[in-house]
Amino acid sequence: MKKFLLFTAIILGTYLAQAQNCNAVFFNQDGSRFQVVLNGVLQNINFETNVKVTDLKFEGSYKVTVIFEDNQFASVTKSIYMMDNNTEYSFEIKKNKKGEYVMRPSGMVAIAQAPVAPQQSVVSYSTTPPTAPAATTTTTVQPQATTDVVVTETVTTTTTVDPANQENISVGMNVGGVGMNVNVSVNDGGMNTGTNVQTTSSQTVTTTTVTSSSTSSGNYNDGMTTNPVHEPIPVEATPTGCHQAIPSSDFSAGKASVEKQSFADTKLKVAKTFTKNNCLSVKQIKEIMGLFSFEETKFEYAKFAYDFCADKKNYYQLSDDFTFATTVDEFNEFLESK
Repeated sequence: MKKFLLFTAIILGTYLAQAQNCNAVFFNQDGSRFQVVLNGVLQNINFETNVKVTDLKFEGSYKVTVIFEDNQFASVTKSIYMMDNNTEYSFEIKKNKKGEYVMRPSGMVAIAQAPVAPQQSVVSYSTTPPTAPAATTTTTVQPQATTDVVVTETVTTTTTVDPANQENISVGMNVGGVGMNVNVSVNDGGMNTGTNVQTTSSQTVTTTTVTSSSTSSGNYNDGMTTNPVHEPIPVEATPTGCHQAIPSSDFSAGKASVEKQSFADTKLKVAKTFTKNNCLSVKQIKEIMGLFSFEETKFEYAKFAYDFCADKKNYYQLSDDFTFATTVDEFNEFLESK
């Protein structure tokens, strides 16, 4: 019996350990590379365009900051929530109409069915920043400078004899680029000869100058230097006023159009278009909110739909649809500003 209970406990523990894991994928399709910081801790040391962070806790809340390699773009900060266990959530990082980067929920899928993306950097969630690789230095040394020396030597021989009886012989030669001139005077009578040898040397120095170059490269980022920018929520043009909600049949058709969308971003766009062209009740708005899996998407839609609500006095009831207390507080602050 004890063995059976122990075996059951091991199997149950293994299942629960696996079931508590979630993944978060952050990707960019325009080629801008980035780093991901979760709860203030850098996750990927290199700048990437697709980063998967694994081993996130089920029902956990994480503050995400995306830091771009190109510092002309402001970093993006947003909170994400792991609402379903054993699930992989995807978030797309893209530019809005103002040319600013924002982070949008893109979809969710069971981890076992999650596709494998090419050139994806996969890191396990860590509460300590990764160790930065040592900076590398590349030094290029050119060969030593060379010097060419050309030496020209001139030898002059002068023989002095008695001018009364002498015979002069003059010989000139040039061998291998070396010039030689010999002048010989011979005295047959007194054999009085005098020789004067004079040597003149000159040299030409040709110097080749060589420049040595040294190239150093290195990359380090501690992941803690951020400039959080909260994503602006777009506000559409509001109608002159809503006093009566659309009929149930029309609402059902619009809700079905929203529900059949596969991606969260597309679903939100369809919901906004449908809401903007109609007047809805608080009850109908709650039903649309129920089609979204992400808390932040529900919150964004709830704020958008306010101007198109026929019974705004009951709008406070939407706070029951939010899971986290921080979202409820932000929603109440939104209502107080109206």
